[in-house]
Amino acid sequence: MPFRKIISIGVIYAALLALPFALKLHQQDFMIILVINVLIVVSYRLMTLTGEFSLIHVVLMGAGAYTSSLLAKTIGLSFWLSMPLGGVVAALLALLLSFPLFRMKGFYFLIGSFAVGEAIRLSWSYFDFFGGPKGVKLIPSPHLYIPGLGMQDIWQPIPYYYLVLTIVSLGLLVLYRLEHSRIGLTMNAIHWRDALAESVGVDTWRYRTMAFVIASFFAGIGGALLAHYIGTINPVMFDVTTMVYVLIWVIVGGTNTFYGPIIGVVLLSILNEMFREAEQLRPLVYGILLLAVMRFLPNGLDSLPGKIRDYRRRKLDSDSVDAAGNAPSQAASGSGQPSTNTIGPN
Repeated sequence: MPFRKIISIGVIYAALLALPFALKLHQQDFMIILVINVLIVVSYRLMTLTGEFSLIHVVLMGAGAYTSSLLAKTIGLSFWLSMPLGGVVAALLALLLSFPLFRMKGFYFLIGSFAVGEAIRLSWSYFDFFGGPKGVKLIPSPHLYIPGLGMQDIWQPIPYYYLVLTIVSLGLLVLYRLEHSRIGLTMNAIHWRDALAESVGVDTWRYRTMAFVIASFFAGIGGALLAHYIGTINPVMFDVTTMVYVLIWVIVGGTNTFYGPIIGVVLLSILNEMFREAEQLRPLVYGILLLAVMRFLPNGLDSLPGKIRDYRRRKLDSDSVDAAGNAPSQAASGSGQPSTNTIGPN
């Protein structure tokens, strides 16, 4: 990683560490949800590396939330065990669903994932084991042993923010390393030339399943973090409306780079917070912004710096051409001497 990029990341994290102390209580809540959503969109992008978009990612996030919540509440399992188990259950569910879903591609995979996701989500409303339509309440918050203070309940926003920031940062590091590994490069190859990849012996089903399972694991982790903070979950939290927001964040931010979805979720979440008092206008603002990005920046906001560089390069090239084209006429007229080819009397 370039030294300048390391410095930039260090500055960003220094700001993130100091930020909670300058925020009000509801703004601290907003930051916790935002950091969790960063993990959700980046993990979703891993799926897009293989060229597939799904509508089940938020449901798998809910699977992690329900698993961790029920394990912690019903049998008293520690958060430090129930949270990773939530990710594991979401990953296993994705592995099971990969057998029927990856028989489809493109639009059919999108609709198939939506149908399966809705079936899973509606089962949470139907069965009392999952709390029915009301969901699960009174979810215990994490406990952490602090030397000198003993076991402490992490329920206040600032300590929980640091907990979430640490776990999400580790998840982002794993996803970044995975994308820049041979596995990530193979996923990219499947995205752009799946038939060619198959012709040289790449098992495309295996890599698509791998991306689906890993993305679902981190979605489950994000769901568990959300559930243990807000203390209650229900099926409505993981419906298709929430999934549409995730899609908009990813599309607006862009999927060509690792940080594209992060840009999308941060900017749109801040915009969403600004329209808190005018909630009816949120869909309109989101729709206008989505149409504008798809029209002028089809590759997302992360393509904007490249477009600016291309524009400046074309501008410099055109200026160079103009300067070269004017040079002969300047030479013909001489250095400050009147031209002999002027029309009319001298």
